Amino acid sequence: MMLLRRTAGLGLALVVGAVMGCSKQADAQSSPTPDAAEGAPYVLKSTQVWTAPDPVSGRDYEVFVSLPASYDTSPNRRYPVVYVTDADYAFPIIRQIARRVNLDGPVIEEFILVGLSYSRGDNGTVSRNRDYTPTPNGPSSASSTLHGGGPAYQTYLKTQALPFVENRFRVDPARRVFLGHSYGALLGAQILFTDPGLFHAYVLGSPSFWYDKRRMMGMEAEYARTHRDLPADVFMYIGGWEVPGPDRRNTSGADMVGDVGAMERALKSRGYPHLTVQSVILQDEDHLTVAPVGFTRALTAVLPARP
Repeated sequence: MMLLRRTAGLGLALVVGAVMGCSKQADAQSSPTPDAAEGAPYVLKSTQVWTAPDPVSGRDYEVFVSLPASYDTSPNRRYPVVYVTDADYAFPIIRQIARRVNLDGPVIEEFILVGLSYSRGDNGTVSRNRDYTPTPNGPSSASSTLHGGGPAYQTYLKTQALPFVENRFRVDPARRVFLGHSYGALLGAQILFTDPGLFHAYVLGSPSFWYDKRRMMGMEAEYARTHRDLPADVFMYIGGWEVPGPDRRNTSGADMVGDVGAMERALKSRGYPHLTVQSVILQDEDHLTVAPVGFTRALTAVLPARP
C-alpha cells in the first residue's frame, strides 16, 4: 500500500520537474519515452495528488484524483464523484475497474474518482483506526491504538475535503458517492446515520458493524427514532467467508454476513420513502479478497450507465 503512495509521489515529482515546475498533474505515459530514465516509477496517467489539510487537527491528508476520459473534451459537463477511503489500496483498483468494464460499451457512468488517503506521517493502520471509527472503544487487541476520531474526520470531509475537490473540478455535488471497505464502511455508516445528505449513495463493503458491541446497529435505531425518511441509495457487499469458522479465511469471531443481513432488514423495516437498500453475498470471497469484485458490483449498481 505505501509503495504505491510513495511511487505516485516520486512519479509526480518527475513529471512536475519535466513539465511545469509548479503543476501537481501526474500525466506520464505508461510506456517508456526516449528521454525517460530507465527504472523510473510507473505513474497512473491523468491522475493528480493534492494536499487537503485539516486546520483543526493540524494533519495533512492527501487526496488522489482521477478524471474521466471525456473530462477535457466536455468542458460544460459535470460528473458524479466517488470518494473512496483507504486510497492507497482502493484508488488504483477502482480506477482500472471503471475503465475495464466499459471497454465494449458503457456499463458504468463516467465519474471523477477521489481517493481519501491517510494522514501524512502516519501509517495506514494508525490513520484508519483513528479516523474511521465512531467511538474510542476499539478492539482489545489494539487497545493501545487511538480510536474514535470518526466524528472529527467526518467534519473534516464536510468542511475541507469535499469543498477542496468541488472548488477545483467539475463535479455534480448532488451526486456524491461514498465507498468504504471494512473500517471505511463503518465510517460510511456513521455518516449515513448522522448526516445522510452529505452523499447521495453509500457503498458499505464488508462493514465492521461488529465494532464496539455493534454500536452501528444502535446508531441506526437512534436515527429511526427521530426521523421518518433516509434519502440515500445504500449498497452493501460481503464475502461468503466472513463468518466465524475454523478456516483461515473465516472471521475470528464476528458474523459479518449476519450483520449485513440484520442491517438490511432493519433499514427496510423503517419504510423510509426515499431509501433504497440492496446487499450481495459474494461467495468464495473473504475479507481480503472480496474488495475488487465488490467494487465492481457496487459501481454497476450505484452508477449504471445512462441510456
